[in-house]
Amino acid sequence: MAARSVGSGTISFGLVSIPIKLYTATSAKSVSFNMLHKTCGSRLKQQLLCATENTVVERSDTIKGFEYARDQYVKFTDEELKALEAARTDTLELVEFVPADTVDFLYIEKTQFLGPDKGGERAYRLLSESLERAKRVAVGRFAQRGKDNLVLVRPYKKGLILHECFYSDEVRSFDDVETGGAFEFKPIELELADKLIQQLDRDKFEPERFRDAWADKVREAVEKKIAGEEVLTAPEAPKAQIIDLLEALKRSVAAAPAAPASAPKAEAPASERAPAVVAKGPKKAEPRKDTEKTERKKKSAG
Repeated sequence: MAARSVGSGTISFGLVSIPIKLYTATSAKSVSFNMLHKTCGSRLKQQLLCATENTVVERSDTIKGFEYARDQYVKFTDEELKALEAARTDTLELVEFVPADTVDFLYIEKTQFLGPDKGGERAYRLLSESLERAKRVAVGRFAQRGKDNLVLVRPYKKGLILHECFYSDEVRSFDDVETGGAFEFKPIELELADKLIQQLDRDKFEPERFRDAWADKVREAVEKKIAGEEVLTAPEAPKAQIIDLLEALKRSVAAAPAAPASAPKAEAPASERAPAVVAKGPKKAEPRKDTEKTERKKKSAG
């Protein structure tokens, strides 16, 4: 079944305009739960409670407020907020092109597929192939849902993909993270770390090889409960112990699975190797036995 478009717009850069359609690229599949009354099992409803008057407030009696100081708010009506929204032009304006390897994945918030709308197929494909050849991504602005979004457009499988991004002031600095002091590692530690990486190395990222194990366990438990079976509690996993780094690396390398078939072939065991050819020198003469001395000893002993 063909994907259903969730929106439309126009890519604009220079004097070029490309009509596009937007498609959902991802959909979370994790399990979710509802809050129930423990006594009767009925689903609970959320209510808005005024802490000052201790009364339940209907949503029609609410108004939005911006907290500019602790417990101090500026009120906005829906009409006032509507007037502040970015004009809905449905135009994705590309403002610059940057090297693809300069983009930090940390800034990507959400992803959507872009497809050509009627009449834009040729220009759409030209932009995709041009970005691919130049190894560039486009940086642009896209006004949606009243918000002016920072976006990236990059080539993807003979087409285009859209990444909505965080603004710089929405991304925290990694400099605030404590990473410890400077360390000097022993050559054996570096060698074992490299070996462990090589053992777990793969040619490409294959997300289909992984599943949400927790969600699978929940669904399995649901089926058991429906069938009236008891759900057993798994024993608590032992806590990881902090051990010597060198010892941990040795254990990890020993426990790691075998390297992929593409890895260099390991040297055959000594028992399977062809016998080595050893150069032979002149054969030494065996020592001559002193037979006369031996006979005299036998006679004197007798």
